[in-house]
Amino acid sequence: MKLIAITAAVVAIASAAPAFAQTTGTLDTFVARANRVPMNPLGAVMPDARRLMNEANTAFRTVGAENRAARDAGRRPAACPPARMEVNPRQLLAFLNGIPQARRTRMTLNDGVREWMANRYPCPAS
Repeated sequence: MKLIAITAAVVAIASAAPAFAQTTGTLDTFVARANRVPMNPLGAVMPDARRLMNEANTAFRTVGAENRAARDAGRRPAACPPARMEVNPRQLLAFLNGIPQARRTRMTLNDGVREWMANRYPCPAS
């Protein structure tokens, strides 16, 4: 009986792997998936919308940490956002859609968020 339970667990994990693999990829993949989610309250409860929000939140944390590390090391950060910033999903997606597709295919979500932050919150000239 234990062997059946272990086998079932392995099969469940193996079948879930493609769903987890889907969360990584290019910025173009992220934008294409985000464009398919309706921008209304119902869209926010869709499973893919939750995955996309988690991916975006991870990217924002990563880029924020890079900015803090650069500042702590005495280097100029890529962007100078306030400690708390508000992100409008429509505006972010419009910005990411504005990046030419040929570039998006060579970028990660972190690259897109970094570019958005630099555009929205540029550092003052020193």
